[in-house]
Amino acid sequence: MARLPAGIRFIISFSRDQWYRAFIFILTFLLYASFHLSRKPISIVKGALHRYCAALNEGEVEFNSQNQKAADIAPHQRPDNGTDCGWAPFDQDNYQQLLGALDYSFLCAYAIGMYLSGIIGERLPIRYYLTFGMLASGAFTALFGLGYFYNIHSFGFYVVTQIINGLVQTTGWPSVVTCLSNWFGKGRRGLIMGVWNSHTSVGNILGSLIAGYWVSTCWGLSFVVPGAIVAAMGIVCFLFLIEHPRDIACSPTSTAHSKGYENGTHRLRLQKHMVTDEKSKPLDPETQCLLLSDGKHSVHQNHTVVLPADGGSGVAAISFTGALKIPGVIEFSLCLLFAKLVSYTFLFWLPLYITNVDHLDAQKAGELSTLFDVGGIFGGILAGVISDRLGKRASTCGLMLLLAAPTLYIFSTISKMGLEATIAMLLLSGALVSGPYALITTAVSADLGTHKSLKGNSHALATVTAIIDGTGSVGAALGPLLAGLISPSGWNNVFYMLMFADACALLFLIRLIHKELSCPGSATGDQVPFKEH
Repeated sequence: MARLPAGIRFIISFSRDQWYRAFIFILTFLLYASFHLSRKPISIVKGALHRYCAALNEGEVEFNSQNQKAADIAPHQRPDNGTDCGWAPFDQDNYQQLLGALDYSFLCAYAIGMYLSGIIGERLPIRYYLTFGMLASGAFTALFGLGYFYNIHSFGFYVVTQIINGLVQTTGWPSVVTCLSNWFGKGRRGLIMGVWNSHTSVGNILGSLIAGYWVSTCWGLSFVVPGAIVAAMGIVCFLFLIEHPRDIACSPTSTAHSKGYENGTHRLRLQKHMVTDEKSKPLDPETQCLLLSDGKHSVHQNHTVVLPADGGSGVAAISFTGALKIPGVIEFSLCLLFAKLVSYTFLFWLPLYITNVDHLDAQKAGELSTLFDVGGIFGGILAGVISDRLGKRASTCGLMLLLAAPTLYIFSTISKMGLEATIAMLLLSGALVSGPYALITTAVSADLGTHKSLKGNSHALATVTAIIDGTGSVGAALGPLLAGLISPSGWNNVFYMLMFADACALLFLIRLIHKELSCPGSATGDQVPFKEH
């Protein structure tokens, strides 16, 4: 018998379950990357919506000295105001407030909708829910760009489009996190989700490049093309997304993991290790450490808890207040509020900042801003690896937040010295700013959503994820709005605001960090927010 080709040997070296897990990992990665791809164009197009110019004699226009290099690019269609200062109504002196209002309308709608999205999503099939959100998001992203082709200058049109787009995009995050957590156990969750969460940066990079390609000539396509991509990925989601391993007769988690789920008959079997001395008084949860495993306690007896189905439809979904009572949810939610404020300020305002400081045109500024997202990829992965190794999620976030604040100050200082300094600081700032944000929205959310106090209620994950990310989205809405209000007084003041936000994010983690560091034992395996008592 002939020896099998190397490629075939590679394929059969992995089990059927492993191939399906890899497929879901890649698919959910691409699905949410397309969401971020559609959010990035507005930050790139800001430089085209308002151009720095000063009216001269009889309608002649001259670009200011700070944007001389932008004069070489092809001008877009002139708006009705007769100048090439931008697209009305963003061609006025209050353009920064108007652009900030666009960001705020999207992000405020996203924050409000996120609280409802998790509750709705866990009661509907994920595949249908996510498909609807992607098709609707694609439609409204493209609608914003159609304002260019139909010569629309109504500020209300763009605001309403942003609000509806923000609402429908809330279908994405709870859905993909729940789906991924269904397929992967807690082993090496920080690393797996750290790699997976790089979809945020990948989507931002692709969105910047796609939007930047057309921003100088036809900025409407900077929205229409990403909108078409999101809608196309929605169709892919409908055709290929598998919500749960049981739907295709795969094991829910890897065989090395000690927890097994028996969901085929709507019953959940949770294998738990209990201490030998059953009469010993359990520890007060306030004295237990956050995000540590049971490594310090000896385990000898397996205890099986079988939760019956509720009317044949599985365990009932957790309530909003019930999710808030899970230890660590409130602290991490408030921390994410300020961490996401910083991240989204960079997301929406970095290209315009680069245009002002480094005197680049909108396309080049958009391309350069992708370096922040490149740094974010490495930051997210690094945060996941460190938290897995140390078994301390809060401490990992705290360390990166502590380093981020002075890094932002250095960025604001030396980025004015030249392009080389800007590139270096973009990479470093991206890693430190995105690391805590990535860790909290993925691994920490999944840890808390599968907390032992839930006694196997797998329906809680979408709600917990939505609460954490929804609270973070409040900060995401405030950051760009504040940047629009503060930037006229100077970009240094914007950076002071961002440093203050990082300090607040760290402050909300102090109690959790203290509990992690005061606990004498830690483990690198199963990450559990609090030991069950």
